[in-house]
Amino acid sequence: MSAHQYDHGHTVAGWTGVAIAAVGTSLVGLAVCTSSVAALVAGLGIDAVALLVTWVLHLVGWGKPPGRRPRAQWPMRVRDDGARAGHGGCLGCRLAGRGRRRELVGAEVETAKALG
Repeated sequence: MSAHQYDHGHTVAGWTGVAIAAVGTSLVGLAVCTSSVAALVAGLGIDAVALLVTWVLHLVGWGKPPGRRPRAQWPMRVRDDGARAGHGGCLGCRLAGRGRRRELVGAEVETAKALG
């Protein structure tokens, strides 16, 4: 049995985004040290690209939802089959318009049950 009982979310989307963001943030740091506005803008642009790349990779299934997952889905190279429907509680999926429909339908059913 391993020391931890759940996946920490190591995904292709996460690692790719971190690698790109590290380059952009390093450029921002260099810009601050050298007082270069061009390097600052370029670094912030690279960081924005990192955010978009991570989000797109998450939406196509290379990211995973927050919370616990079955052990078979822990490896980094396993795609998430539920990405197209959206993940409940996932800001990235909500921004893409995914998952909200399921949550609303569930809420409407609960409201109907409560009203009788």
